[in-house]
Amino acid sequence: MDVEQITEELYGLKPGEFVAARDAYVAEARRAKDGVAAKEIAALRKPALAAWAANRLARERRQEAQRFLTLGERLREAHRTLDAEQLRAASREQHRLVTALARTAAELAREAGQPVSETLVHEVEQTLHGVLAYEDVAELWSRGRLTKVPEAAVGFTAVAPEETALAQAPAGQRPEPEPKPESEHKLKPTNEPDREATRRRDLERARAAAAEADAEVARREQELEEGQRLRQAATTEAEEAAAEVGRLETGLREARQTRLDSQRAESTAGKAVTTAERDLQQARRAAERAARTVERLEQGGA
Repeated sequence: MDVEQITEELYGLKPGEFVAARDAYVAEARRAKDGVAAKEIAALRKPALAAWAANRLARERRQEAQRFLTLGERLREAHRTLDAEQLRAASREQHRLVTALARTAAELAREAGQPVSETLVHEVEQTLHGVLAYEDVAELWSRGRLTKVPEAAVGFTAVAPEETALAQAPAGQRPEPEPKPESEHKLKPTNEPDREATRRRDLERARAAAAEADAEVARREQELEEGQRLRQAATTEAEEAAAEVGRLETGLREARQTRLDSQRAESTAGKAVTTAERDLQQARRAAERAARTVERLEQGGA
């Protein structure tokens, strides 16, 4: 069996269709005595809903997906090298593309008949951020084979380009912060919290926590589903083994009965042979007596 082709087909299905199709291929591989293919196909995991929506985006919008993957390479390289200019350019493009692509993924999911919630859209956005941040996630997404929402890419875009540029500058060349006018100090003391910035941070953290909680629920659901699948497979194997034992026991009973019948027939035939031999001897003696009587009579008549 062509496992690669089957894998490609399975990850193109909706999540609700995945398990039945996968198990059907596993059964087909077992019937074909292809144990390696059966094991590899059985190991394939059903994608979480958000992962499926992101996979559909990668499959249906390949050019856009390739541009997004290229952006991820640029961002990861900029973070490795602390390239402030690249970080500025790539970060601006990142937020615009993630939002736009998440909307596109939601539309593609709706076109496939899948209801879309705000939670799902947030999870798709988290998945796309993970594609940018993690090379292994990007590789799976490029093939449309993600199975779960990646962990939130905490800190991946947290380094502000301006701060990076200052950090790279020699200590003697770092510009001193401009003093604020006295009137500004009076209107807004330096220790007063920026409420809007704090609110945005709290909102982002709450969204990340909600997305992580939803991802954990999805992981637990997947584990439950996998446990149920394994239990069903074990039950099926036990039933098949019991049926085979039943067939063997029936065959054994029939063989024993056949042997018993054969022994009885052999005994009956032995008795018949003994009787026939005895009757034959008696018939021969009677024939001999009759022959002697004939002989005697013939001699007397002569």
